[in-house]
Amino acid sequence: MKKILMCLFLCLSLCACAPAKSQKTIVTTNFPAYDFVRAIVGKQSGYTIKLLIKPGTDTHSYEPTPKDIVAIENADLFFYVGGDSDEWVENILNDVDRKKTKVVKMMDLINHKYEEESVEGMQEEHGHEEEEEPEYDEHVWTSPVNAMQIVKNLAVKIENMDPAHKTLYQKNSENYIKKIREIHNEFKNVVAHAKRKELIFGDRFPLLYFVKTYGLTYSAAFAGCAEETEPSAATMTYLINKVRKDHIHYVLKIELSAGKVAQTIASETGAKVLTFSSIHNVSSEDFKKGITYVDVEQNNVKVLRKVLER
Repeated sequence: MKKILMCLFLCLSLCACAPAKSQKTIVTTNFPAYDFVRAIVGKQSGYTIKLLIKPGTDTHSYEPTPKDIVAIENADLFFYVGGDSDEWVENILNDVDRKKTKVVKMMDLINHKYEEESVEGMQEEHGHEEEEEPEYDEHVWTSPVNAMQIVKNLAVKIENMDPAHKTLYQKNSENYIKKIREIHNEFKNVVAHAKRKELIFGDRFPLLYFVKTYGLTYSAAFAGCAEETEPSAATMTYLINKVRKDHIHYVLKIELSAGKVAQTIASETGAKVLTFSSIHNVSSEDFKKGITYVDVEQNNVKVLRKVLER
């Protein structure tokens, strides 16, 4: 009798410990990837969407935990950006079963990629040797034109993976693309009626695709994925003189940045500091509120209008 009871106990224990069959899961790296997936699948398809990089944190300093790696390996779809900040992904993908997990890179979903560039006055990056192959700027989502392409092409990938909900995904993606197109038209209108076409960033500059889309020029302290946080005296002098010479009224910083460089430039020139979001990430508070890519871009429209009108 004791043996029977012991066997029953062990069976119940194993059943209790065995993981229940989970929902279909999509794992994403940064906020734009998360938001685009969320817009496409909606709430009716039964997918759980996981954002690896926690809201409010710097995407460039992210390192996956063992739990994150397991989540990727168990996902139905893994959607990442590619580029410098996602170098860690390549090693993980070697252990991912592509028959079980579909892998999509955001940079592969757009028509044209730009090589990383440095402009006059920008702090030079140290420790980077000449690359035989060109390095492409990874911040493709910063252009609403690219965002529309990404949503459209990603929707097709998800439709092929889950044809039972194809109509839902098509409808959701078309609705979101319409919203992004409205933002694109607002940006075009702001630039068309602007008094100036120049942006000054006392910060990293991950907005190459954005300025290329709307025909703007820029000066900045660092490149988009720069590790440096302290600019050289030459860079600071250049930016301060640039602001004075061109009578710039606003110096920009990106989201979640301490903005020390921008504040220094502002204090030396009388300019004011504003935040223009590259949408790398959002704050924990905004994430909980359900903020979207479109919401952030709507605020960027207001900032751009203010910056370019004087």
